[in-house]
Formats: sequence, structure tokens, C-alpha cells
Amino acid sequence: MARGKLRIYLGAAPGVGKTYAMLSEAHRRVERGTDCVVAFVEHHGRPRTEVMLHGLEEMPRRELEYRGTTFTEMDIDAVLARRPEVALVDELAHTNVPGSRNAKRWQDVEELLAAGIDVISTVNIQHLESLGDIVESITGVRQQETVPDEVVRRADQVELVDMSPEALRRRMAHGNIYRPDKVDAALSNYFRPGNLTALRELALLWVADRVDEYLNAYRSEHEVSAIWGSRERIVVGLTGGPEGRTLIRRAARLAEKGAGGEVLAVYIARSDGLTSASPKELAVQRGLVEDLGGTFHHVVGDDVPAALLDFARGVNATQIVLGVSRRNSWQYVFGPGVGATVARDSGPDLDVHLITHAEAGKGRGLPVARGARLGRARIVRGWLVGVLGPLLLTVLLTSVTREVGLANDMLLFLTLTVAAALLGGLLPALASAVVGSLLLNWYFTPPVHTLTIADPDNIVAIAIFVGVAVAVASVVDLAARRTHQAARLRAESEILSFLAGNVLRGETSLEELLERVRETFGMESAALLERASDVEPWTCAGSVGPRPCGSPEDADVDVPVGDHMALALTGRVLPAEDRRVLAAFAVQSAVALDRRRLQEEADRARTLAEGNRIRTALLAAVSHDLRTPLAGIKAAVSSLRSDDVAWSEEDQAELLAAIEEGADRLDHLVGNLLDMSRLQTGTVTPLIREVDLDEVVPMALGGVPEDSVELDIPETLPMVSVDKGLLERVVANVVENAVKYSRQDEPVLVSASAIADRVEVRVVDRGPGVPDEAKERIFAPFQRYGDAPRGAGVGLGLAVARGFAEAMGGTISAEDTPGGGLTMVLSLRMAGGRRPGEEPELPRAAVS
Repeated sequence: MARGKLRIYLGAAPGVGKTYAMLSEAHRRVERGTDCVVAFVEHHGRPRTEVMLHGLEEMPRRELEYRGTTFTEMDIDAVLARRPEVALVDELAHTNVPGSRNAKRWQDVEELLAAGIDVISTVNIQHLESLGDIVESITGVRQQETVPDEVVRRADQVELVDMSPEALRRRMAHGNIYRPDKVDAALSNYFRPGNLTALRELALLWVADRVDEYLNAYRSEHEVSAIWGSRERIVVGLTGGPEGRTLIRRAARLAEKGAGGEVLAVYIARSDGLTSASPKELAVQRGLVEDLGGTFHHVVGDDVPAALLDFARGVNATQIVLGVSRRNSWQYVFGPGVGATVARDSGPDLDVHLITHAEAGKGRGLPVARGARLGRARIVRGWLVGVLGPLLLTVLLTSVTREVGLANDMLLFLTLTVAAALLGGLLPALASAVVGSLLLNWYFTPPVHTLTIADPDNIVAIAIFVGVAVAVASVVDLAARRTHQAARLRAESEILSFLAGNVLRGETSLEELLERVRETFGMESAALLERASDVEPWTCAGSVGPRPCGSPEDADVDVPVGDHMALALTGRVLPAEDRRVLAAFAVQSAVALDRRRLQEEADRARTLAEGNRIRTALLAAVSHDLRTPLAGIKAAVSSLRSDDVAWSEEDQAELLAAIEEGADRLDHLVGNLLDMSRLQTGTVTPLIREVDLDEVVPMALGGVPEDSVELDIPETLPMVSVDKGLLERVVANVVENAVKYSRQDEPVLVSASAIADRVEVRVVDRGPGVPDEAKERIFAPFQRYGDAPRGAGVGLGLAVARGFAEAMGGTISAEDTPGGGLTMVLSLRMAGGRRPGEEPELPRAAVS
């Protein structure tokens, strides 16, 4: 059975029209005769969306009861039994009610797709799992319902439903999204123009990356080698020299000139490991390009210009940035250089920029030996020098009227043999020695034009020439081999040093390590595969690159790690000598995977331990602190209900007051417990508005005696950006704590002042104070300092106060009061960053 196709409407925020677009598509398909049903669509009371449901077949929903409340969810069994061609499933990131077959709605969608049913769904950009931290930093709200990015990326079609922030806010103001009583709160909180603009940019960039994936897949499938300049991608060629920083910054400026520009820095390393690059400088340049928003790539290739062009065309680059050569003028006799070669071979679809820099023309130092892997071009030049060189030298010497002597002739031919050995290795040098000895014998050894040698001294001379030529060629070839071995050992030691450093210290994740493997060996993809037993199928624990293989049998190179794990690479077959380092990478990949899993288990254990600690403290609070006021209430009620005692009106009033006091105390304790629970679960969502402190602080003092607090809140203070209700709770908890510990004859002072762009509220008491080492500990949950009586509370007041303050973007800390006591400092954000005495800037329309 063929798998169904998934189409997703992606939006930047609620209300952009995803569900409306999905229902419009359903109507179009129904008109074409497609069997389409509404498996689950939530219109949220929006009349225009509700109208779009008319004329579409809706599947009955499944009712589930949870904690005394009935909820409705998609009935996946009913949809599978109905087997429509297309099913509409709204809100892909939705979390199902406990008791459902799957925890998440996207898992329900996977079942429908596996059954061959096409699915159309919707999701907002803030619900993508990888963007959770970014969205929280923008909006201040942590999304509890998320969907893995891979689920959305696997969709056959992702369509962006876009709307400008201004248009979305107008829709909100007109009541087309939320009920009228929620419009003001939404517009001033989540639906602020800045939030909507940032979320819209996230959605556009995410879809653009998805389009890039489609484009790369199409180019790969159709073997398109030409560059399609759909967006500016700038490749920076690095040599490891100091000019690299200049090139990276120049490329970043070029990328900024076009929207969506991307910088890719690439360092081409030779396969023999020999290089003149500074590892420290490369590390600095890697950090610089990543700080500028680009990526760093390490590519292996013996022909640097060809490897650079192949990389640029592989990533569909449009420009290449190179530095002007550092070679001296005389060094150009060995070739035109990388820059000129790249510019010549780039073709009309790649622009090449040669950037001047301070190191241009200063020389590149001593040439570095390239080892025994000389490359085809060098070997061809060695054969030309070794075979054609003696012939040309013979023509030159025979055309000279004055003879230079047999000894000089031999030295000239020996020079060609040495040159052939340096260029092409042993075989061209041996061929040069043979050809040279024959030409010496035929043209320069009497009798000439015969292979006969009349003078025995000449026989000895030619024999010495051949011996010296063979010896020199052997020594040169042996030196090249030894240099190659030393280079490989140095390269291997650098790689192993990297593994022993970054990986073992936990500085490199599994994906980064696999990417290093892929780039080091020039492979297409790398994957770490594992399975539970010999009969179980292979699963991918981590992969990089396009189309990673699913089993070691499908890989071009695989390295086993134990019995049930393997590192699999695709792209080309590696030589046997590379497998030693590859085996080290494989082992460290397994270590990185184990470390990641151990870290996840440690995080879960830490969460469980924290929950267990709070649970234990909560049980202690319930067993004692909550029972104390309950016992007082029960005793007072029992006394009032007693028939054998006649209570006077004063006694009854006292007992009723005790009941009221116990109930208030119990309400306060339960309120703190609930607030702490909200903070622990991350469900505190502040509604930030501009508030005057002199309106909030007096309201927060209702729970303390009137003469126990002295207020000093100037009317000239600027407004603060806070949640009015949360700020009231913060001040109330801090003041109640201060009154509890302060001396009876000394009232608590509550003052406020403006400092820079912050407003500070200071609660000063004259109590026993707190040592420096305990100033942070008093803000922990269920902590009470000193000799506070057990009935004084559960130790949550300051913890809740700090949690609420941080939720509003403020801070709270403890300081010593001069002369004894403790001062709590609550720092809040000034509204609009206005200084005291400044008037807010009015809109132009208001001014006119």
C-alpha cells in the first residue's frame, strides 16, 4: 500500500488563515470529485472559518473524560474505517488528552499516512521543536505543544500562509480571531508588532530552507551541474593564512547587500595531510565566520582549484571570494596560481572576486613537499622531462659547433634525470637514465652513431652515469615516500588530538563529529547505525549529509563499532590506510552517542530528583503547616457547635475571628503552593503593561497591619512595564516576610527610586538579618531561615516572589540593611525606557 501524502499549511502566528486555507483547498478538491472528510478542525468560534465547514463531511469525534471534564479528540479508528482519500486534521502540534491512543496528534497523522490516506494539516512556526528557545526569547512564552521538525520536513508540500503584522493586528482588533474581551490583552502581549515581525521572519526563513532542500534534491535527481543563482551564496577560499579574516569580513559585507545572502568558508586540505596552514589561525577563522552567521567547511582535494570549484557548484554558490596570491613574482614561473585558475575555469555562472590584503606579494615561505601522491599532472610532467628532455638536450648539444666534452654532457643529462625524479618519481627517472645513456653512447661517445664504445674510460663513465642516475632517483623517491608517511602520521596525530580533546571533553556533539568525518574524508554522507540484536533492523542514531544509508551493506565504507553499531559513509571507496583514523572516529562517535544518552538520562534523573524533593517538602507542608490552621478551624467550629456550653457573644466573636484567621492563613498557604506549581511547570504568562507603582504597592499591603509599614513612593516615578497582578503578589510576599521578621517597634520601610532605565523597590526591615552565605538560599522553595516557627508558613513566599519577578523581566535580591536587618531590592523595567520627569512621546496624529 502506497503511503499517503502530507500537505501542511504553515503560519507565523494564530489567525493568519491556515485553517481557512485548508478548508478552501478541501472545497476545491470536493468540487473535483475527491473523497474528502473533516477528521478534526477547530474553528475557535471564528464565524468565517465556521462557515467554511458547511458542505464538508465531518467525522464524529471521540469523547474522553479527564479529571472530571469531558474532552473531544479525533477518532482515528473512525477515520481509518471510513478510509477517505483526503483527511483534514487541524493543529498538527496538538497534545492529545491522556487516554488517547497516541500522545500527539502528529502521531495520529502518521497512522493515517501509513494507511494510504492523504492528510492536509496546519501548524504555526512557534510549534516547531527546534525553534522553541528562539520563540521563547522573542515572545517570553514557552510553547508546551511542539512537533518535531523532521515531521514537517518530510511533508510532501509545505505552503506558507503569510500575513503582515499590521493586517493581522487589524483582524485581531475587528474580533476575527479572539473574543472581544481577549483582544486588548492579546494585542498588548503576544501580538505585538515586534513579536509578529520576528515570527514572520522565522517562518519565511524556515520555508526558504525547505525550498533549498527541494531545489538541491531536484538538481541531484536531474544531474544539474549548472549553477542556479536563486539566492546569493558566497564561497570564501581560505589558505590558513592571516589574510583569511579579511576575506571573511569582505564576503559578509557582500552577503549583506542581498536579502538571504549566505557565506560558506572552505579550506581545501590535500589528501596526504601536508599543509602550510596554521591550525590556530584556522580555528580563529572558523569562529569568525560562525560569528558572522556563516558556515565553515573542511574539504579534501589534491587539485585545489578544481576542488574549490566543485564545492562551489555543489552548494549552488553564485560568488567566490579569494585573496590575491601571497607568492613572490618569481614563484609565478611554476604556474598561474589558484586565483587565476579558478577565475579562468569558473565559467559564466560564477563570479570570482580577488581581494587585496596586507599579505599580498610577501611570499608563502618555503615550498612544502607533497609526498608520494604526486598527482597525474606532475607524473606527466616527470615523464616529459625524463623522455623528451634528453632528446631536446641532444638536439641542442649537437647543434653547438664547439664540443663541451663528454663529462659535461653527462652532467647535463644527469640534471634532467634528477629533475624527472623530483617531478615524477622513480619510474620517469629510470626512463630518463636509460634514454640518456643511449643518447650519450650514440651521439657523444666515440665512435659516434654506433653503440660501440672504443675507450674503456668512457664505458666506466657511462656506467657511473647510469648508477648515479638510478641512485639519485631511488633516494628522491624514498625521500618522497618517507615525507608522505610523516605527513600522514602528522595528519593522523592532529585528528586524534582533536578527538582526545574536543570529543572527550564533551565539546563536540554527535552530529558535529559526523560532519567532521564527512568533511575530512570528502564523503557525501555519514551515519552512525545501531541495532538491538543481530536479527533486529538497523536504526540511525545520527546522520549528516544528503541521503544517508540505512544499513552498512548500502554504504561505500563501513566501520563496525562492537557487535551492534557501525559507522557508515557514502560517496567513494576509501583506501585501506584511511581506515585506521576512520576507526578512531567510529569509536568516538559511539562515545559521543553514549554521552548524549547519559546526559539525557541525567537530565531526566535531575528532573525526577527535583520533583521528588518538592513532593517531599509538599507532603511535609501538608502534614504540618496546612494541618495547623485546619486544626484551629475545626476546634473553633466544634466549640461553637457544642450544646453543653453557652458561649457569650464575645466568645463567639473570638471563635469566628479564629476561624476567619485560620481560613485566610490556609488560603495564603494554598495560594503559594499553587503559585509554586505554576512556576515549576512554566505556565506563568505575564500580561505586561505600563503601571504606576503608587497604584499597586498600597493594594499589596492588605495582609499586614496598617502601622507595620511605612511607604515612600514618589509620585514623580516613571511607570514600569509589569504584570499588575504578579507585581502585587511579589510586593505582598516580600512585605509580609519583612513584617514577620522585623522588630515590633520598627515599621518596615517600602521605598522606590529610578536608576538608569530601571525602577527599584526597596523593602527595608530591622530584623535579625541574614548572613551572606544564606542570602540566595532563602529564595529556594520550602526554605525558612533561622528560628521561624513551624506555623509561620511553608517557606514559599520569597521563592514565588522571585519567580514572578523574573517572569516579568525583573530581579529580586537581598542586601544587608545599614545598622542591622535585611533589605529586599526589587528591580523592574522602566516603561519605554523613559527617565523620571520625561513625558512619553506622543504619536504624530495626536500632536497634530
